[in-house]
Amino acid sequence: MLSILIPVYNYNAVSLVKELWEQCNFSGINFEILCQDDASNSVINTLNQEINSISNGSFFINETNLGRGKNINTLAQKAQYDWLLILDCDTFPVHKSFIQKYCHSILNQKMNIVFGGIVYEDPKPQKEQLLRWVYGHQREALSLNQRNQNPDFTALTSNLLINKEVFLAHSFDASITKYGYEDLCFFAVLKANHFEISHIENPTFHLNLETSILFLNKTKTALENLVLLYNTNKISEEESKIIKAFELLQNLKLLRFTNFLFIKNKDKIERNLLSQKPSLFLFDLYKLAYFSNLIQDSHSCKVSKTL
Repeated sequence: MLSILIPVYNYNAVSLVKELWEQCNFSGINFEILCQDDASNSVINTLNQEINSISNGSFFINETNLGRGKNINTLAQKAQYDWLLILDCDTFPVHKSFIQKYCHSILNQKMNIVFGGIVYEDPKPQKEQLLRWVYGHQREALSLNQRNQNPDFTALTSNLLINKEVFLAHSFDASITKYGYEDLCFFAVLKANHFEISHIENPTFHLNLETSILFLNKTKTALENLVLLYNTNKISEEESKIIKAFELLQNLKLLRFTNFLFIKNKDKIERNLLSQKPSLFLFDLYKLAYFSNLIQDSHSCKVSKTL
């Protein structure tokens, strides 16, 4: 019935696997739990080997780094059941009825793709982790009503149930090997192929908070991916607010002015983002300007190669 796929990278997934195992057994379903570390070379993998001793559990280690999307693709190819539940290794079910709720969704034959939601724990973390926590609370931990207002692009693949046949036909873009925007590209393909995403109230906690510096650096890497996807016409303004804003500035011929302001104020904005009161408004401006600079750099490289 259910194959649970957990991509892992330098993280102890044993507690998550044990909780899922208990819930699956309580539900009385046929299941397997497949975990795969993406060549992190972490000592934590020694601890994760315990998963292999759990019935219906398997832990694999990639010899080379594939990237998150391709890592999930290979897990899906190993899966033996008709339904896939994709969970990030640093998530944890909020409720004991987590698996049962997804089983009800499977029985509803109108649903092919189901997102249960994500939440963050309430206690504020240390200053060094605030940017990720604030972003998660305001941009990812959306209510069911908020998600249903834009169901195609408020889902995440950190807690996603999907029919295996659908996934294998429209899996993650294997060209995305670095962090970022693999979810957006994945959902854009599903939308283009007329698949609807159903939303239910079945959240997981997102537990692992990166430091603000690490999250900011990962955001920059993600924007490099977005540039690649934009330049290859895999994502448009319909799927990305950043692209929509960029094209508006381009049409208004304001890109040079925007880039000038960004370069002048980059250090000040970064100080705010790493502070005790990070502004998501400034974070949005930062991402837009950074994306704009990357786009222009990529176009300059193309021009120079043709000369």
